[in-house]
Amino acid sequence: MRVVFFDIDGTLILSGGAGRAAMEGALCRAFNVPLHHQRVSFTGRTDRAIAHDLLTLHNIEDTAENWQRFRDVYLHDLPSSLHQFEGVILPGVVEFINELNRLPRLAVGLLTGNIREGARIKLAHYGLAGHFAFGGFGDDHFHRDDVAREALAAANAFLGEEIRTEHVWVIGDTPLDVRCARAIGARVAAVATGWHSAAELARENPDLVFENLSQAEPLLDLLTK
Repeated sequence: MRVVFFDIDGTLILSGGAGRAAMEGALCRAFNVPLHHQRVSFTGRTDRAIAHDLLTLHNIEDTAENWQRFRDVYLHDLPSSLHQFEGVILPGVVEFINELNRLPRLAVGLLTGNIREGARIKLAHYGLAGHFAFGGFGDDHFHRDDVAREALAAANAFLGEEIRTEHVWVIGDTPLDVRCARAIGARVAAVATGWHSAAELARENPDLVFENLSQAEPLLDLLTK
């Protein structure tokens, strides 16, 4: 059995800033604070880690209760934010997923920093829900390596077998995607559809680098062998 994990933001879709706007807005609404002029890094990180930095920057204690409060407002606001911002499905994504679905003994999942419900909302908005039966998410983890471990465990549980890691591929658009794939012994295809160029991604030594997933035929060839 083979498994392909996808990141979401910058790999499957670009939300046009909807995710950031919903998170920053949720912080301000949930805790009645103005947004700090200093911006928190979002790229390649988990929602849990981003929320920690947002709370800390605004002198709000990162307790379980405050995380839940922030999370609830974010999930409430995310659908309207996605409608307000002009996002896109990235080139080649739909065609590539359709090709994967035709391959025997291959399962498709998620390895994303999004919290589980946030991932569902984003994918549903772009008509991509239903392709991903399992995954690792950013609800609890501060580090992408831990998300990768969760994703692999979820794949094993869903498929009812222990997948050999050389049969696992991770597709993502950031250096952190490459590094978390290596943390579980997986192979990795990097796509320059997010905030990092192909040259930047190549410095992380992924197995494959594409400008976008319309160029992913070499990966399909490897998956059919």
